[in-house]
Amino acid sequence: MTNKHISIIAEELDLPRSGVAGAAALFADGAGVPFIARYRKERTGEMAEDALLKVRDRLAELEQLDTRRSSILESLEERRLLSEDLRKKIEGAQTRAALEDLYLPYRKKKKTRAGAAHERGLEPLARRVLEAADVLPGREAARYVDEEAGVPDTEAALAGARDIIAEWINEDAELRAELRELFSARAYISARRAAKRGTRSGADQKSAGNPRAEGRDESETYRDYFDWKEPAAKAPSHRVLAMFRGEREGVLTVRVLPEEARALALVERRYLENRGRSKGKGGERGEQLEAACADAYRRLLAPSHETEAKARLKSAADETAAAVFAANLRELLLAPPLGERAVLAVDPGLRTGCKLVCLDARGELRHYETIYPLEPHNRRDEAGARVQALLRDYEIEVIAVGNGTGGREAVSFLQDVTAEVGGAGDAARVGVVSVNEAGASVYSASAAAREEFPDYDVTVRGAVSIGRRLMDPLSELVKIDPKSIGVGQYQHDVNEKLLDNRLRDTVVSCVNAVGVELNTASPHLLQYVAGISSRVAAAIVAHRGKRGPFPSREELRAVNGLGEKTFEQAAGFLRVSTGEHPLDASAVHPERYGLVERMAADIGAQISELVGNEKLCNAIELERYVSDDVGLPTLRDIRAELLRPGRDPRPAFEHFSFSDDVHDIADLQPGMKLPGKVTNVTNFGAFVDIGVHRDGLIHISKLADRFVSDPHEVVRVGGTLTVTVMDVDRERKRIGLSLID
Repeated sequence: MTNKHISIIAEELDLPRSGVAGAAALFADGAGVPFIARYRKERTGEMAEDALLKVRDRLAELEQLDTRRSSILESLEERRLLSEDLRKKIEGAQTRAALEDLYLPYRKKKKTRAGAAHERGLEPLARRVLEAADVLPGREAARYVDEEAGVPDTEAALAGARDIIAEWINEDAELRAELRELFSARAYISARRAAKRGTRSGADQKSAGNPRAEGRDESETYRDYFDWKEPAAKAPSHRVLAMFRGEREGVLTVRVLPEEARALALVERRYLENRGRSKGKGGERGEQLEAACADAYRRLLAPSHETEAKARLKSAADETAAAVFAANLRELLLAPPLGERAVLAVDPGLRTGCKLVCLDARGELRHYETIYPLEPHNRRDEAGARVQALLRDYEIEVIAVGNGTGGREAVSFLQDVTAEVGGAGDAARVGVVSVNEAGASVYSASAAAREEFPDYDVTVRGAVSIGRRLMDPLSELVKIDPKSIGVGQYQHDVNEKLLDNRLRDTVVSCVNAVGVELNTASPHLLQYVAGISSRVAAAIVAHRGKRGPFPSREELRAVNGLGEKTFEQAAGFLRVSTGEHPLDASAVHPERYGLVERMAADIGAQISELVGNEKLCNAIELERYVSDDVGLPTLRDIRAELLRPGRDPRPAFEHFSFSDDVHDIADLQPGMKLPGKVTNVTNFGAFVDIGVHRDGLIHISKLADRFVSDPHEVVRVGGTLTVTVMDVDRERKRIGLSLID
């Protein structure tokens, strides 16, 4: 970290320099984003999490740039190629592209046409043609004819000279910067159907890394892009990713280029107009330079800049797609929890039956079995009797049903069963809830599930996951790879490392925003708490298993391998609901317990009396406690936490059910108004489950009767709404929906 880095970031992100400097110092000291955002607000000027993430990532990029800069300077110095002017330019380069442009002329090159011309002694001729306004290239070239050197005639000499000039043009850092700007602002992305190169079997294509090819007509998938062209700067990320995927699969040819005339004009202005020849004037020298410019652009500059432009487009599309995925994941992780209620969880199935598990209010497995109420078995009476018995025996309060195959049928059956008990006992109050089971099968077959339930098969584990997901979505979903949850946009086309990092940041943010109960949390949940690694999470669980529940946050210090820095980072996000200290169940950091004790003493109260007492909390004069390391932002947070200690930021759970009149796509008719639940949000619209085994799409143009630039402005994953059926394509199983009346 340098002052230069801080200045660059503050300017780029439009953030106060002091805040960036404070954040950078905290990052350098090993602090993480959740801790800084919550407990070090004064150091950063109350910088939000998203801004802190940008500062963190940009610091890493600038450090990588400096590492590359040092490597280049060292290489040039070793080869005695580093002039003072070149050093200044390299030290002033602020992007990787600008740095590589400066280094390009000094790179060790493979065999090139220009290199061969240099070996034939044609560099002086190239220099004369490029720099001498009065030179006659043909006459000058005659001096370099030498059959033994591989220059049989003047045309061969001039061709070699043009190759050398083309390479010089290609290595011109200022020209490359101008062209890069042109490609960024004025390039078009175009796609057409790729020329056929013979056919391979689906199995061959699949083994070649093309899992989509088997059994699918790619001409249908990419038909829209067989003759496509649009400004690259305006192309939405989902189209960019689709075109690049089509190119990867050999179905499309994708180009990213500006109009050639505009690009050539840039090159010619620099190498013709600025070198003693006005554009439009002929002459032998002008013809040679014009040919060299065209060759430099078409053979060298355009391909390299197109590669860069494609990489920039892909990177920008990846960032957008990752941001969409992260936003959807956040909504899913922070979905309303049912809470500690006894649950009967059902993993529905037709041929294989419905797997039932009974979970107590803590999510512990009490019982499991399989019933066969649906087709083809249709043993409804027997199955109904078993469900009613389980409702009574395990005092079930809610039934959770996975929304996979047979889900709607199972919900309907269970609603009938609960209705049959009438007013008899607690079973009459049991609600039936459809639960999104995306990723449950991935979890059930994972090592984590095997470790948690070694004596049960995948069907039992899957049903347990469905039930626990209803009780506490966050605690259960952290056990699953976020990419398996199915709320992304072209997620398989996005840079995997970028996506993993963005999704982990999102999970970490959500876990720490909610807080974690130290005495019940799984190691999967604990490892997302600020400062805690998977190793430390396992040590915490082992300590808990050996010595019993933690009596206080302070006891964390006794965990093997949990040092002072980890305690500082993690303690505020861990809750001990039955802790020895009244604040152990709150988000007040242990480092501020002494401060709260002073506040309580000053108004003549105990901390236990202060907690939850609005009158006493409002009597605290916060300004009295401002110090060098504690400002009003932190003091306000402390008072808010004293008023509502350990408050869960997630909304309250609300029951949702689909229309009883619609079960299959065949039941749909245009104009119907139906309840639905949003399952995914993309840049082009939102997918909604309306209970017919196939999600419908609300196109972005149908989300509101106004312009919508981002669907997240209107809808969110997990949100419930009422939609209108616009059109139904039963053959292709496509459903068009609208939020506009």
